[in-house]
Amino acid sequence: QVQLVESGGGLVQAGDSLRLSCAASGRTFSSTSMGWFRQAPGKEREFVAAISWTGGSTYYADSVKGRFTISRDNAKNTVDLQMNSLKPEDTAVYYCAVKKFGGNYKDAEDYRYWGRGTQVTVSS
Repeated sequence: QVQLVESGGGLVQAGDSLRLSCAASGRTFSSTSMGWFRQAPGKEREFVAAISWTGGSTYYADSVKGRFTISRDNAKNTVDLQMNSLKPEDTAVYYCAVKKFGGNYKDAEDYRYWGRGTQVTVSS
């Protein structure tokens, strides 16, 4: 069992930066890939970024590539999402999740544990 708690969300202006953090409990954290997803009002949950269990491989949605950076610290059981050059369309609730073994990094169905999310609002 893994429990995830996201933090770092807030209200910012377009062009600003935010750093989200996901704190995980559970001894399996360091051996699992992790992902960040987001869900805007009236829209489906969408993939944002993912990182392999070693941190050696990262994956990004095209909409955030070059602006967002995912990282992890297995010693601290945390996964961060640095978000730069934020846009109003980045407004959403952001969730971190633990990936199942195998499957597709971009598919929410391939993640088994989820946090409750943190709200990010970007004003124009």
